[in-house]
Amino acid sequence: MRRVTRRLMLLDTASLYFRAYFGVPESVKAPDGTPVNAVRGLLEFIDRLVKDHRPDDLVACMDADWRPQWRVDLIPSYKAHRVAEERDLGPDEEEVPDTLSPQVPVIEAVLDALGIARVGVPRYEADDVIGTFAGRATGPVDIVTGDRDLYQLVDDKREIRVLYPLKGVGTLQLTDEAWLREKYGVDGPGYADLALLRGDPSDGLPGVPGIGEKTAAKLLAEFGDVAGIMAALEDPKAKLTPSQRKRLDESRPYVAVAPTVVRVAGDVPLPDVDTALPHTPRDPASLDELAARWGLGGSLQRLLSTLQV
Repeated sequence: MRRVTRRLMLLDTASLYFRAYFGVPESVKAPDGTPVNAVRGLLEFIDRLVKDHRPDDLVACMDADWRPQWRVDLIPSYKAHRVAEERDLGPDEEEVPDTLSPQVPVIEAVLDALGIARVGVPRYEADDVIGTFAGRATGPVDIVTGDRDLYQLVDDKREIRVLYPLKGVGTLQLTDEAWLREKYGVDGPGYADLALLRGDPSDGLPGVPGIGEKTAAKLLAEFGDVAGIMAALEDPKAKLTPSQRKRLDESRPYVAVAPTVVRVAGDVPLPDVDTALPHTPRDPASLDELAARWGLGGSLQRLLSTLQV
C-alpha cells in the first residue's frame, strides 16, 4: 500500500510580495486611491501556486527580524547597505519603497482572515523559519522564493525542492540536486559553502577575496566542504595555489564565523499553528471588510474559488 504523505508549501512571503510589487502596476489601487499592487499580486501568486502544485499544507513565512543582531554581531556588514534607519530597540528599519510599506499590514490581515498560516519568529528571518519547517517535515516540501540563499535546503532524498520564480509564478525553476550540480557543481549544503566563499553583495557578505564562483566550486569539488578547504591549508601538498593559500589564510576570521551567518537556522522555536490549507475563510466577515476597503476584487475571489476545490 502506498504511503500517503502531505505536501508542505513554504512561502518566502517578503520575497514574493516584493516581486508582486514590482511586477504589478501601481495603477492597481483601492477605492481611496491607495496602491494595492503588492496585495493583489501576492493573492494572484498564491492562487497560481495552489492551482499548479496542490499543497496540503501552506505556511506564509515572515521576516520578524530581517537583519538579526546575532548575525550582525558576527559580520557587521550583513545587510548593512539596506538599513533605512537604525533603532536602539528592536530590528533596524529596512529600506522599502514608500508605497509598499503600507501594504504589508494589509497582506498580513488578509492572510489571517483567509486562515493561511502566517509565521514569523522574533530574532529570526523568514529563511530560518523555512529551514526549521523543512527540517521537521515528514513529506515533500516546496519552498517558493526568489532568494537563491534557500538553495542550501534542497535535498532530493527528503523531497525538498525550491520553486524559484522566473516570471511571476507561472514560470518556476524547479531546483533540485541535479539542477544545482549542473549549474553550480554542488548539492544543497554545498551551495551554502559556495555562497560563503564567493560572497554575496546583496547580503553584505564579503566572501574570500579573489575566490569567485567557479574557483569556489573547484575547491569544494577537491576538498568537500569549507572545513576541508581550511584543513588543506595545513597540508603543503594540497592542491592550492600560493595566492589561494594566502587569501584563505588571511580570511580565517571571516571563515570561522560566516557559516553561522550564511546557513539558515534549523532550530527556530516555531509556534503551534494549523498549517492545513484552508478551504473556507477563517474569518469571512473580516475578509469581506478587507475586500471592500482595499478593492481586492477578482484577485481574492479567484483564490477563494481555488481554495474551495
